[in-house]
Amino acid sequence: MGKSKSKVKTEFFVSMKNIPTTTHQEQQVRIVKNDKGKYVPVFYDPPELKEARQKFMAYLSPYVPDEPLLGATRLTVWWCYWHNGKHKNGEYKITKPDLDNNNKLLQDCMTKLGYWEDDKLIASLLVEKYWADIPGIFIRIEEL
Repeated sequence: MGKSKSKVKTEFFVSMKNIPTTTHQEQQVRIVKNDKGKYVPVFYDPPELKEARQKFMAYLSPYVPDEPLLGATRLTVWWCYWHNGKHKNGEYKITKPDLDNNNKLLQDCMTKLGYWEDDKLIASLLVEKYWADIPGIFIRIEEL
């Protein structure tokens, strides 16, 4: 496979001591009767998930590009969790939350904010989590 050249569209670090560990998978469902008398599932965010979503939206909003990406995109995310002296800076974090679950919520927030037209455009996803001296989330978005 040939490598395509990428163009960095944006790159930033959001300093965040308490990165939300609530994930998109914690969405809840309840069954309600609709106006036609049928019982249907209704999905909702529990308070912890709403709070995590709001926090991501607030922290990410200053970095929203002027125009959403419309083509193939590479997203790089480094989750940097505060080590509290128990781990070394840069050591891989192998405890919860699961990367895929945490990243889903982040990507959903970025989509809603208008980073790209749709997160289906993410053709390359590089995600890692570490223990760090400076906690937060590093994000790089490249046009492929």
